[in-house]
Amino acid sequence: MWRALYSAAARAILPFALLRLWWRGRREPLYRRDLGERFGTYEFTSERPVLWVHAVSVGEARAAAPLVEALREQFPDSDVLVTCMTAAGRAMVKQVFGESVLAAWLPYDLPGAVRRFLEHFRPRLGILVETEIWPNLLATCRDFGVPVVLASARLSEKSARGYRRWPGLARPAFASLAAVCAQTAADAERLAALGARNVSVAGNLKFDIVPNPAQASQGRAWRAALGRPVLLFASTREGEERLLLEALPAGSEETLVVVVPRHPQRFEEVAALAAGRRSRGDVPRPQDRVFLGDTMGEMAFYYAAADVAVIGGSFAPLGGQNLIEACAAGTPAVLGPSMYNFAEPARLAVQAGAALQAENAHAAMRLAVRLLGDETRRREMGRAGEALCEAHRGATVRHLAVCRVLLA
Repeated sequence: MWRALYSAAARAILPFALLRLWWRGRREPLYRRDLGERFGTYEFTSERPVLWVHAVSVGEARAAAPLVEALREQFPDSDVLVTCMTAAGRAMVKQVFGESVLAAWLPYDLPGAVRRFLEHFRPRLGILVETEIWPNLLATCRDFGVPVVLASARLSEKSARGYRRWPGLARPAFASLAAVCAQTAADAERLAALGARNVSVAGNLKFDIVPNPAQASQGRAWRAALGRPVLLFASTREGEERLLLEALPAGSEETLVVVVPRHPQRFEEVAALAAGRRSRGDVPRPQDRVFLGDTMGEMAFYYAAADVAVIGGSFAPLGGQNLIEACAAGTPAVLGPSMYNFAEPARLAVQAGAALQAENAHAAMRLAVRLLGDETRRREMGRAGEALCEAHRGATVRHLAVCRVLLA
């Protein structure tokens, strides 16, 4: 009954979802492409067995990269299909994997759409990255005999409370998962309490991401050519750029601030604050103070080019963005107060001395400027970040072991 009510509600809001999709397509034309896929209709297929990975957006697509590569290596006779929901995520899949994987939109969570998706591709295995719980999709996978793994799974206490309000819908969905590879023991406990079976602690796939060597080399050369301190605002969200720039203390005018917004649809908005932008090949002039990083898939370049990184999404109640990339690049990180989406990596990074956490934007900017003037401390924090990532690698191997069992 609960799922029937959910499906009826999903159908009712479908016209508004399509209008929003078309509206977002003004800035990101990719949203207006292949609309049939949103309803389970596809113009391509595979003649080989399919292993399906769902990465909803950019962060999940990056996180899935080590596992996707491992699946391609371990199962060379199969095709890997990567589905997304956002234009930025699909663009990231194209940049990271090129033509080595199949890429498509995941259909809306309507019974007919997900049934057509599964009938078309007949995946041997489904892998949902992080927290993607779709009741109709999971129920239909169960009916079709498609085992589904929740990979690198995380679930905050706040999110768990939300699911507990709808037990008739949430518990059958979690119970439909064939296996759950949780990031931490706390995540595993919350997921099991909601009805998930075969739950294990496999770690965070993001720790297995290795910075692109060519991009890192280019970033270091770019910074050396500038001959001035570089402060990176990484993956910023709406309103954070002005907040952080206004919080910069006096005397930091020599510093070049490189701003990389989290969402590409905001590039033009943030460009009003910058004197130059990377997509045009601009080279910052000595008098320029703000530079826009408006390219996708180049975070390894930006982190290598920075002396200190301030992690966006953490100065509003948004839960923060991925700080592990900064640690892997050996770049000291400064975090804002809101890091609940990356609570465990943030705790580990602060504990290891790879990151500092501030209570607000002004405090964060004071910490960042102090670090810019302390090369010894920056080197210590950089080494601590690299050591932290090295110590927590191995999630891909553990995930792959679970996938092998289900495929057998």
